[in-house]
Amino acid sequence: MTEGSGRRRMLVVDDERVITFALKSYFGKHGFDVDTASEREEALALLTRHDYDIVIADLRLTGSTEEEGLEVVRVARARSAKTSIILLTAYRTTALTERAHSLGADVLLQKPKPLPELAETVFALMESR
Repeated sequence: MTEGSGRRRMLVVDDERVITFALKSYFGKHGFDVDTASEREEALALLTRHDYDIVIADLRLTGSTEEEGLEVVRVARARSAKTSIILLTAYRTTALTERAHSLGADVLLQKPKPLPELAETVFALMESR
């Protein structure tokens, strides 16, 4: 949690600017300080500088078939067992779900996910921590 502010800290990692903008706007109005990153390196740098209550990361960040979001999940989990982690993907499979959970993701959600459903998941994770 952000020291002294009473607000929770969130990192949103997605290469689609409209998604990072929407999530930053929405969750900012609901008590979160939100950082955003559009690529893996930027996300990893933020994870080394800040502690996050929750991380929401897209699986594929470069428009390719690379699964860069899994590296974000791995590093976020290594940094803190207390961080809640949501991985978003349009390419969900049983094998991917298993890998994501083994690396530390709490939830794997299918994209596109309506904002109210994503928010419900975020708030449920925050309550459970």
